[in-house]
Amino acid sequence: MKLTIVGSGDAFGSGGRSNTCFWLETARGTLAVDFGASALPALKALALDPNRIDAVVLSHLHGDHFGGLPFLLLDAQFLSRRERPLLIAGPPGTRARLDALMDVFFPRSTGSKWKFAWSVQEIAPGVADAVLGHAITTAEVVHQSGAPSTALRLSDGDRVFAYSGDTEWTEALLPIARGADLFICECYAHAGKLTGHMSWEILKERLGDLGAKRTMLTHMNPTMLARLDEVRAGGVLLAEDGRKLEF
Repeated sequence: MKLTIVGSGDAFGSGGRSNTCFWLETARGTLAVDFGASALPALKALALDPNRIDAVVLSHLHGDHFGGLPFLLLDAQFLSRRERPLLIAGPPGTRARLDALMDVFFPRSTGSKWKFAWSVQEIAPGVADAVLGHAITTAEVVHQSGAPSTALRLSDGDRVFAYSGDTEWTEALLPIARGADLFICECYAHAGKLTGHMSWEILKERLGDLGAKRTMLTHMNPTMLARLDEVRAGGVLLAEDGRKLEF
């Protein structure tokens, strides 16, 4: 798998980082994992063609993780002239929330006659499923978003990519991360017990339990961004917009 980090920021763009979006090239296609509000311009800044995306896989339904989808769909409709189908896969409730988002941002857009086919697949937490030939398992985590917030584990049959989504510490992360070639974990703050988010103070004590081959931190606020040397000293990778990694 080849990863390009399109956006690694928190909801507020701390450190000038874009909202969450991971570009993942696998043996079976090209996926975007999450598609935050700033994802489309961030893709274009990295010269990544959005028409190459076969599927967008969503961890949860907050604007900094799925709010860029109306722009992706309308760019495909009116500017980039997409012809290939696009799949959007996410937790239960994705279709209704996406329709509501489209109508708020661009009224009556859900009634458009689309020039390309797109569809929504809803994935139940804890139930093995597949996204365009990729095996996927999700687990509900601890983060309020009006629908199940999930961590996810994706395999193309050769490599395994895992991602925490947004969550405070939960044992549900262990089977998602175990044995993964890369586990990307949110680490919002440096210290403290946070509602719905992780801190480095808590995560560093559980890194050995995760059992991933490599772990990378993302979604960091200013208190974390100010202490990155401490994380590097622990041998943990750090997400950064534009960073590329092959695993």
